[in-house]
Amino acid sequence: MRNLRFRRTARTSVLGTAALLAALSLTACQSGGPAPADDAAGSASQKPAAGTSAAPAAATDKETAEGSGSSGSGSGTAKDSVSSDTKPAAKQSQAGGNDGGSGDSSKSLATCTGANTKLTMTSVPRPVNHMLLTVTNTGSKACNAYYYPTLRFGEAQSVPRSVEESKPQAVVTIAPGESAYAGVMTSSADGSGTGGYSTGDLSVGFQDAGAGSAGQMVSVPLGEDVYVDSTLAVTYWQTDMDAALMH
Repeated sequence: MRNLRFRRTARTSVLGTAALLAALSLTACQSGGPAPADDAAGSASQKPAAGTSAAPAAATDKETAEGSGSSGSGSGTAKDSVSSDTKPAAKQSQAGGNDGGSGDSSKSLATCTGANTKLTMTSVPRPVNHMLLTVTNTGSKACNAYYYPTLRFGEAQSVPRSVEESKPQAVVTIAPGESAYAGVMTSSADGSGTGGYSTGDLSVGFQDAGAGSAGQMVSVPLGEDVYVDSTLAVTYWQTDMDAALMH
């Protein structure tokens, strides 16, 4: 009988203790007590470490913005580079327009005339009935020899025809001290020319970019009388002596 009471008393004590612990746990949850270990660990992982702040994130945004600005600056540099590259492309094109005397660079140079050159006429063994006219730049600046020289032998009323096949691709520019050439066919080799005569007088004129006269005609010594007829012809100015005598 005593043992039965002891068992009941012990069972009642255990149940009372369990109820008390349950009540305490409920009270702690309702009063905002310590969070479970898992929640606390999650919160700790989201908080910045000691000695750090949110400033680095702002700096990263600033660096990103500055990076975009740097990219824009690079584009500006590339634009400047393209602009500087095109200038030279646009300048080379002007120099390349030196054909027939109409290019900008041609107009910027002086025109060869009797005032800045020296002219000489010499006989050549081949081709037959040909002579070589040489013009040398005696000035201090380069000059352009446009088209072909205009010739007047003796008292001729007209200038000889030009050999169109000898027309160069660009105006002949003569540097100081350098020379250009023109070939002159004085008469036909087969005697087919008409109105022939002999003369020891020759006057040479230059042309400007517009195919007009440039300066006065210059008297050029021949050294001896030269026979000319209706086949008299002259080539365009050439930079090479052989090219002047090919036609």
